[in-house]
Amino acid sequence: MMRTLLVRGMLAGLIAGVLAALFAYFFGEPSVNTAIGLEEAGTAAHSHTHEPAAAPGETPPAEEPEEELVSRDVQSTVGLLAGVGLYGVAIGGLFSLAFAFVYGRVGKLRPRLTAAALGFGAFAVVFFVPFLKYPANPPAVGQPDTIGERTGLYFGFVALSLLFGVVAVIVGRRLADRFGAWSGGLLAAGGYVVAMAVCALVMPIIDEVPDGFPGSTLWSFRTASIGTQLVLWIALALTFGAFAEKALGSHKKVPQAA
Repeated sequence: MMRTLLVRGMLAGLIAGVLAALFAYFFGEPSVNTAIGLEEAGTAAHSHTHEPAAAPGETPPAEEPEEELVSRDVQSTVGLLAGVGLYGVAIGGLFSLAFAFVYGRVGKLRPRLTAAALGFGAFAVVFFVPFLKYPANPPAVGQPDTIGERTGLYFGFVALSLLFGVVAVIVGRRLADRFGAWSGGLLAAGGYVVAMAVCALVMPIIDEVPDGFPGSTLWSFRTASIGTQLVLWIALALTFGAFAEKALGSHKKVPQAA
């Protein structure tokens, strides 16, 4: 049964990844193209400002355009579909393992409802809460020298969110036995929010949006990022829930993760 759930989770993740990639193409790529245009314009202006003047009678050297290894058209179509699709497959596999862990142990919900609740929680813990601290930025936003630091801080915050999310589920289950499902769930969720608020206050703030960068472009990119993730997790939860409902059927035995 665990193998069946894993395969169906990866398939559901692929379907969700394709849908998310389509959303990102239609709603996210316009702001990315705008940001790339601003970045190229700023780079060109900077290079012309620092270019030494040619001597009298001397012909300035012709600028050789940099050759792209992968064209922008390929990046925004095939590359986007492949990247988000593979990400969806990986997330779908992990989602099926998490489902096998919580199904029948945290609440007595049907497979569809368990998958829906897990999808909502995963969207909040894996993406939305870290996004509030370190939101996604389009090209031309962020210093090249700090990309390693920014990446480390973001994934560190994601790891903390996952850690406290798992703790909240375990503690919430015990609190539910003592105070009831509703009260126990609220107490666990409140503890998670407090813990992540403290982490957000302690961890460094990163604000590298350049002066004069269009606020509408930044807003469009970030809302498209949220929308892409929302489509991914909703599609994954609904598709996997349907698959799991069919696979488990009337079986009440909880699938054991390896």
